[in-house]
Amino acid sequence: MKLGLGLYRHQLDRQHFQFAKQAGCTHLVIHLVDYFRSSRSNLPGDQPVGDDSGWGLAGDPGKTWSFEELTAIKKEINAAGLELEAIENFDPAHWHDVLLDGPKKEQQIENLKKLIRNIGRAGIPIVGYNFSIAGVAGRVKGRFARGDAEAVGMNGPLDKPLHSGMVWNMVYDKNAAPGVVPTATAEQLWARLKFFLDEMVPVAEEAGVTLAAHPDDPPLPSVRAQPRLVWQPGLFQKLLDLKPSPRNALEFCVGTVAEMADGDVYEAVETYSRRKKVAYVHLRNVRGKAPYYKETFIDDGEVDVMRVLRILKKNGFDGVIIPDHAPQMSCAAPWHAGMAYALGFLQAGLRAVN
Repeated sequence: MKLGLGLYRHQLDRQHFQFAKQAGCTHLVIHLVDYFRSSRSNLPGDQPVGDDSGWGLAGDPGKTWSFEELTAIKKEINAAGLELEAIENFDPAHWHDVLLDGPKKEQQIENLKKLIRNIGRAGIPIVGYNFSIAGVAGRVKGRFARGDAEAVGMNGPLDKPLHSGMVWNMVYDKNAAPGVVPTATAEQLWARLKFFLDEMVPVAEEAGVTLAAHPDDPPLPSVRAQPRLVWQPGLFQKLLDLKPSPRNALEFCVGTVAEMADGDVYEAVETYSRRKKVAYVHLRNVRGKAPYYKETFIDDGEVDVMRVLRILKKNGFDGVIIPDHAPQMSCAAPWHAGMAYALGFLQAGLRAVN
């Protein structure tokens, strides 16, 4: 197993690459979507939370990430002594009608195929994605963690519908007419996912890229009047069965699974790591269940992190583990300190199980 770090778009620079290397990381998982662009309530030094207006503006609909851009980023990461393991999330500007079954879905799916081919040519092995209309919504910040450290949690459900022109908790059309996004049914959402997988998995197989699905965060049957896909552990298998392939796998988020009201997080880790369906792992700790939970320091929640690592080791998982979130610590560099603490714990844990 390998230790990695997740970096947001604004963190893709030499200083953050050096920080990762200094903290013992060998791999990076990067975000090319800018969740902090024009947001009213997201701060670039933290993870995105947002209000009911979402995370701000999506990217340029006419400009997907080019082969040249991808190779340049990978070259910088390699120059810092690190490997680029995965790109996490498509930009809503590039696939909103795939999620919404809109008129541009055929054009957008062809653009996504081109992107996957570029990612494969660049030698990047994994793309994580979250097939969701509402996206990550309803989270709040507070002094929830040990020592009054700022962390993220949820204080109840968020049922307010998405504004028109929004999907995946971002604005893809700032000039959309007033109104709300029509509510889909769960059956419609699963059908849209099947279309996505049927189209994308063969291309991913040819390109040598693994598509890794993130579970719904927060894991509830609906958020913002929209259905969710994987909000119980057993629904991972439904997603995998839609298009059986080594390239159809999971971005396994331990914290999200632990927040699920049903199922057992250790049983889920055991099941999908034994079946070799875990592409990479998000590993953080929490207390409580959605829609009432709080994130904690990695050694201070309800998840036995060492038990998770032992299960992964037993089942031969040799991929990358990242601390996807961490509480902000009280110092001049809150994000860096929080991540360094989590990375140190994970580094010790990996050495122990290895």
